[in-house]
Parts: sequence; structure tokens; C-alpha cells
Amino acid sequence: MRTTLSFILTGSASLLLANSVLADSPSYDCSKVASTSIEALVCQSDELSALDRQLAEVYAAARKKAVNAHPPTLKAEQRGWIKGRNDCWKATDIPACVKLSYHSRIAELQALYQLLPGKGPFSFGCDGNPLNEVIVTFYPTEPPTLVAERGDRMSLMYASPSASGAKYEGQNEMFWEHQGEASIRWGYQAAEMRCKKLP
Repeated sequence: MRTTLSFILTGSASLLLANSVLADSPSYDCSKVASTSIEALVCQSDELSALDRQLAEVYAAARKKAVNAHPPTLKAEQRGWIKGRNDCWKATDIPACVKLSYHSRIAELQALYQLLPGKGPFSFGCDGNPLNEVIVTFYPTEPPTLVAERGDRMSLMYASPSASGAKYEGQNEMFWEHQGEASIRWGYQAAEMRCKKLP
């Protein structure tokens, strides 16, 4: 009886340890990565491993929503993101770069594929012309994001520090709302538009 109990306890402890190791590991097999790679750095960090697992879950949810997308771009975009994350070896603070890369990608997928409930959409008429319209939806991601639409174009923007109001910036776009009005820049070196929320 004592031997059996000892066996059960030992087996349970081994199972708990194995589950703990799995819980702390990233979404991939750490034994198959090069020791000097960014993937190895993620394996060595509980925080980065947790972010990798979160991204894997978010990516899987996005894939379900993108199943009928034409053309199918999500897989190629994810490969591009991995390449960008791995370029963090060039950064001064490599762990911080990798962490930011994960946060940005998770937020991007959550917003673009509406994996979190959004606030909006809100319509803004710009430069005195209601037909010059920008439609904005805010998402409670980390960092906060918005998706803006103008005509047939869409832009994802991330919250950016500002002295006042709510400011978001994308690749070539900017949205800055302050006291009921918004300054919007749409396109590389484009002039800022003065916009008001439409009823």
C-alpha cells in the first residue's frame, strides 16, 4: 500500500512538473531552435514565452475569421512578422524590442479581425465636407488601437503619447482627437485635415 501510494505521488509530481514546464514554454519546441536565436531568448524568458503563447491563441482565432479571405494574406503576414521580430537582434535592448513586437502583433490581430469588442464606429467629416469622411473604431488592446477607414482604404493605428487628447499613429496616418474635434493625416506627408464627429 505504501509503495503504491509512493508511486502515485511520484507520478503526480512528475505530471505536475511536466505541465508546469509546458505552461512556461512558448508555443514551439525550444529543443529545436538555435541557441543564439531570438526564439532561444523567448524560451529563456517566462514573460516572452507567455506572450508567444498568447500570440499563438490570437493568431488561431484570427485564422478562423480569415478562412474565407481573398486573397489569403494572414499566413504570409505572420511569416513577415516573425522575420521582423527576429530582426530585434539588431536592437540596443533586444528583450524590450521582442516584447514590443509581440504586443504590437497581438493588438494588430485583435483589432483587424475584431477579436475584441470595439467602441464605435464613429464618423468624422473633414475640412467642412461631410462626404470627406473617416470612420473610426477603437479597440481596448494593449497598446490601445483604432482602425480607420476612408473610402476603400483602411489604416491600423496605435495609441501614441500626447500632451492632451487621444492620439493614434499608423504607418503613414495619424488621428488626434481633442475637445470634440480631430486632426487626421491620411497618407505620407499629407496635410492634416480638420475633422468633426458627425451625428
